[in-house]
Amino acid sequence: MVKNERKYLRYTAMLILLFIAILTVSVNVYLNQPIFGESSTGRRLSRAEASPHYKDGSFQNISYTPTLGEGYSIAGEMMKQLFESIPRKKPEGEIPLVKTDLFSLPKDKNVLIWFGHSSYYMQINGVRYLVDPVFSNNASPVPGTVKPFSGTNKYKPADIPEIDYLLITHDHYDHLDYETVKALKSRIKKVICGLGTGAHFERWGYPASRIFEKDWYEKEEINSKDAIYTESARHQSGRGLKRNNTLWLSYILKAGGKTIYIGGDSGYDVHFKSIGEKYGFVDLAILENGQYNKAWPYIHMSPGETLKAASDLNTKRILPVHSSKFALARHSWDEPLNELARLNKMHIPLVTPVIGEVVELNNEKQVFREWWKNVK
Repeated sequence: MVKNERKYLRYTAMLILLFIAILTVSVNVYLNQPIFGESSTGRRLSRAEASPHYKDGSFQNISYTPTLGEGYSIAGEMMKQLFESIPRKKPEGEIPLVKTDLFSLPKDKNVLIWFGHSSYYMQINGVRYLVDPVFSNNASPVPGTVKPFSGTNKYKPADIPEIDYLLITHDHYDHLDYETVKALKSRIKKVICGLGTGAHFERWGYPASRIFEKDWYEKEEINSKDAIYTESARHQSGRGLKRNNTLWLSYILKAGGKTIYIGGDSGYDVHFKSIGEKYGFVDLAILENGQYNKAWPYIHMSPGETLKAASDLNTKRILPVHSSKFALARHSWDEPLNELARLNKMHIPLVTPVIGEVVELNNEKQVFREWWKNVK
C-alpha cells in the first residue's frame, strides 16, 4: 500500500511539473507576440539606466506612487472588475461622431481633432501632430476584452494624413496601439516617446533614425520658433510582466504662438504647479478626466483633481480626455464629464467637442455643447 501511494504521489508530482512547464512555455510564447513590444537593450537600456528618474531597475515618479491605495488589493480589484455590476458603465446609445476629412483641412488652419479617449490630431502652422492614436477595436493585448463604445471607432489609420510628429505619452495599450502605429508606419516622419519606448517601435519596423526617445525636461526643436518640451507625469508603464521599464511623459507644445499642455495619464501631484510656474500659463490643457477609481488614487485623477491641475497650470481652457470610448474603470461612462462640468466653479472654459469635431485653436470663444447629455 505504501509503495502504491509513493508511486501515485510521484505520478501526481510529475503531472503538476508537466502542467507548470507547459503553462510557462505557453505564457512565454504568448508574451513574445509583437503586440507586447520589446524591452530595451544596448544603448537604449544604457540611456534609460543613466536617467536620474531610473532607480532599482525601473523608472520612478517624483512622489511615492503605489499602484493601489491603502486597504485595496490587486486580487480584490480583479474580482470587482470581473463580477461587480456598474450601472451605465457603457452607453446604451451610440456616441455622436463627425467624420471630418483630415486630408482636406487647409494647412494654414490651426486645429485639433479628438478621436475619443486620449487620441487626437493637431495641425499648427502647417505641422501635423498625432497623439496616442488608438484606432483598432481593442485597447488590450487580449482580443475582444476592451472594445470601443458604439459609434466611436469610425476613424481608421487610412483617414490619417502624413504626420510630422507622433507623440506617445506612455506605452499602455489604450495609448500605444500596435495595430494603429504599424498601419501608420509609412506616414510617420518622427516619433517622440519616453526612454525605453523606442524598442517597441523598432520591433514594429520603425527605423531607429525616426525614433526620438526623451527623458523628462528635454526639448525637440520643430523650427526656429516652435518646440516640443517633455515634462513629468505621475503614472506607470509596461506592456508585459515587467513594469515601469519605459518612461511616461507629458508634453508642452509651443507652436503658432500657443502653449498647449499634452497631459497623457497622470495622478495629481506637485508637477502641475511646477509646470505652470515654468511656462507662466497654458492656452489649452489637455487633461485626463476619466477611468479613475478610489482604489488607484495616485495614478489617475478624479474630476476635482483635473480642475486643480488646470488651476496649477494656469490654463485658459481645458480639453478633458481619457473618457467616452473605453470602459476601464467602475464609473458610469458619462460621470467624468458630468462631474467636471458640475465642479467647474472657476468657470474655466471646457473644450468638449464630439469625436471628429474641429476645434479651432485660435478661437478661444468657440462654444461647445454638452453632447453627452443626449446619450443614454
